[in-house]
Amino acid sequence: MHVENEGDKYVCKICGNEVVVTHVGGGELVCCNEPMELVTN
Repeated sequence: MHVENEGDKYVCKICGNEVVVTHVGGGELVCCNEPMELVTN
């Protein structure tokens, strides 16, 4: 999943790392060699 919006939160389903987007530059967030998942509220 490509990063699209500032403020979006992503989580690694393997280790639990969380990332909040502060600047959209394109690309995909990866952790533990797997794409991170967007957290929806």
